Amino acid sequence: MRVLIVSQYYPPEAVPLPADLAQGLAARGHQVKVLTGFPNYPAGKVFPGYRQRWRSVENHDAIEIHRVPLFADHSQNALKRMVNYFSFAFSSATARRLSRGADVVYVYATQMTAGFGPWVWRITGGRPYVLHVQDLWPDSIVGSSIVAGSFKRRAVSGSLGPWLRSSYRRASGVIGIAPTMVSTLVSRGAPEERTHLVYNWADAGEAVETVLPPPASPRAEIVYAGNVGDMQDLGTAVRAAHAAAEAGVTLTIVGDGVAKDDLRALVDELGADNVRFQESVPRERMAEIYARADYALVSLKDIAVFRGTIPSKFQAVLSAGVPVISTVQGDVRRIVEESRVGLTADAESATSLEMAFRSAAERSSVDRAAMARRGRALYDTNFSRESGVARIEELLSAAANGTSRGR
Repeated sequence: MRVLIVSQYYPPEAVPLPADLAQGLAARGHQVKVLTGFPNYPAGKVFPGYRQRWRSVENHDAIEIHRVPLFADHSQNALKRMVNYFSFAFSSATARRLSRGADVVYVYATQMTAGFGPWVWRITGGRPYVLHVQDLWPDSIVGSSIVAGSFKRRAVSGSLGPWLRSSYRRASGVIGIAPTMVSTLVSRGAPEERTHLVYNWADAGEAVETVLPPPASPRAEIVYAGNVGDMQDLGTAVRAAHAAAEAGVTLTIVGDGVAKDDLRALVDELGADNVRFQESVPRERMAEIYARADYALVSLKDIAVFRGTIPSKFQAVLSAGVPVISTVQGDVRRIVEESRVGLTADAESATSLEMAFRSAAERSSVDRAAMARRGRALYDTNFSRESGVARIEELLSAAANGTSRGR
């Protein structure tokens, strides 16, 4: 197949899944091109070495990467964030020429606006597209702190709803990343026969094959690695870690994002000496970070939309062979508890998370190692890169061959 991947984010931004898919499809003999923006995530500033212009073409590992301009921003300013999303939507839509040379278009929909171009192209007789939904819209917009006020939220939902339903209906395939998300997409207009569950996989660079048993003395070296944003609810984690300090709990936050300065201020205010910060590290060094940890934290705020999502950090932790501590409700909490791969706590509850941290510190080396082994086995069975790429390849092939059509 000739596949065009449309994604607002692409390496060197730390969003590995689109590149994993591109490389995986290319390794299977397909011709792959990528349409993306100029790298600026998560700081909202264009990366050094890049200068925005109307068109830019790069080649990496036999993959042709086409970049189009956008308004670079990742702040908490609602207007700027919307301009960021919609600037890529419109600039990418002007690259229709790329889609004419493809058999099928794959959309990595962290923001649904990435699907605007493929939707327009399809309406006007263009190639079939497959939507890979990472965040439910409008829920993830109206539920965030960047859209304040009930009137604004109703306005956003009302304006986006009809277009979202049309996008689902016209797609030749819609992919959800969690069981609850799939059922929600169907309830919102995605045809049931064309809506599929494909779990995200971990960044292959983060996987390690061995698990080092933690020491026998009571303690818990807990690491959070990823975007330090408002939705990750790391303020609750800082308070919980501070409250459990005498139990041997330490928390290391690795990464960058809009909430980092506020978290540093909170640490200073509490005097939380057991909470440390570390700058972002390259993907290939994540194995070192996880290898030093007893547990890895996966956290999100208590927003309804998150109950139907599985953040990619969860798969990365399982892949690395580290027990998880999670505050993500819904599908993630069910998986952690049923598979016994870690500990869970209520979202946005410092008391509940403190109890989980204390329980983590009291667990024996044998218990921790067993949780880690079960996590790695769960990853190999359900969340591996190979199985994910194979399933998406199958759905793209069905779309390209016309056996799964959007209207």
